Amino acid sequence: MTIQSMALIGTGVMGMGIAQIAAQAGLEVRLFDAKAGAAEAGLAKLKATLEKLQAKGKFTEEVLNATLARFKILNSIEEVVGVDLVVEAIIENLDIKQGLFKQLESIVSPETILATNTSSLSVTAIASNLEHQGRMAGFHFFNPVPLMKIVEVIAGLATDEQVVADLLELAQHMGHFGVRTKDTPGFIVNHAGRAYGTEALKILGEGVASVSEIDRILREGAGFRMGPLELFDLTALDVSHPVMESIFNQYYQEDRYRPSALTRQMLAGKKVGRKVGEGFYKYQDGQKTNEAPAQIAPEVTEFSPVWIKADLEQDASILRDYIREQGLVIDSAETPAADSLILLATYGEDTTTAALRFDVDATRAISIDMLTDFAKHRTIMPSIATQKAYIDQAHALFAKNGHGVSVIAESIGFVAQRVLAMVVNLACDIAQQQIATAADVDKAVKLGLGYPHGPISWGDVLGAERILLILERILANTGDQRYRPSPWLQRRARLKLSLLHTAAV
Repeated sequence: MTIQSMALIGTGVMGMGIAQIAAQAGLEVRLFDAKAGAAEAGLAKLKATLEKLQAKGKFTEEVLNATLARFKILNSIEEVVGVDLVVEAIIENLDIKQGLFKQLESIVSPETILATNTSSLSVTAIASNLEHQGRMAGFHFFNPVPLMKIVEVIAGLATDEQVVADLLELAQHMGHFGVRTKDTPGFIVNHAGRAYGTEALKILGEGVASVSEIDRILREGAGFRMGPLELFDLTALDVSHPVMESIFNQYYQEDRYRPSALTRQMLAGKKVGRKVGEGFYKYQDGQKTNEAPAQIAPEVTEFSPVWIKADLEQDASILRDYIREQGLVIDSAETPAADSLILLATYGEDTTTAALRFDVDATRAISIDMLTDFAKHRTIMPSIATQKAYIDQAHALFAKNGHGVSVIAESIGFVAQRVLAMVVNLACDIAQQQIATAADVDKAVKLGLGYPHGPISWGDVLGAERILLILERILANTGDQRYRPSPWLQRRARLKLSLLHTAAV
């Protein structure tokens, strides 16, 4: 069935965003909200938005008028009768959604598709009280809908294949990438998103680095648009923490999704983010007021020779070239001289473990993260025993050409290594569970979360073997099952295949 008309139940920001792209795609759109005046207010705001876009030359006045003519505000829910599709975008409450769809089923024809925009609830559960459960599917958009060009089409256990096909066709018609996904907690995008924020929270909880420094490392070093903690402030903890808990509990306390006690505390204290003026940062007029400045490099005039040991020769080569460019002496002996700065480029370890593995003096040892782009930002990590003079030398050395340097407390796996490994690993596990194809997971998450790469192809960019090494070492050193590598990742890394590789059977 080609969907030509729809009703939208719930006219908040999400609902009106869906209504906008539907009307712009030529669909008749009926608007209903149980709150008196809400539909009128929603349409008025949308009209103002469309008029601004038209004034900027995005489309003609004729197109504007045609789009606005496709909207109709309903006085009662019974007026949805006759549409091809009904989409709800109301409160995330299972009982309320079940009641709404039961009511809708008694109004619309048997051919009408019923769709929920739920972000966290089971589509199967929402449909469970319907007489005809096959007509029901998830149709999950992301804010702001016109800009976020992705929609998840979720098949519940009873959803008809034709319903899925019709919604995927509609998504394409509206200019969005429609991705089919199983009815699992968090679907694709919210599921994959658990890695970024939750690992950053764990790093913060371990005292590895400050809020500002964690965000800085992941923005400047790893290439994320926003740091995870400033992102929490933007989305607000009263939204994001319940999602973390929901997915954790829906997966029966799976370690990979373990939330943080810190955000539960902040939620209780109503420090939920930008909208209330305080979260991980403080805000005034929507702007951060207390972000810590970048770390200032110490003034060092005399440098010791630098002895280098790396897990990968390519990392050692980059470091040797850089040190020579700065005019410093490289200690090329088999073992470091008595006064040499010991520089370790390792993966998934803390400096103590690396120093012991290489049998070198931990008091002169500094580790450096080579997973991220060395030309953009450097993160260095002393051991708990490293002398201050050697920390200052390393800091000044890597800040010599004006690049940012983050000095962090000792951590198994730095900051970026841990976060990126978890992002890649969780995406691989989603593919392993066949929630969606690897290619669809990759594209959906890149579009939905704005990552610089899809999370699976990002593993290829960084090197699947490096990602596997990070996870294996962290798991071995901590015993924490959240770091266990996905079978999808393990097999492809060991066979030197792309992480997007799909088996023939």
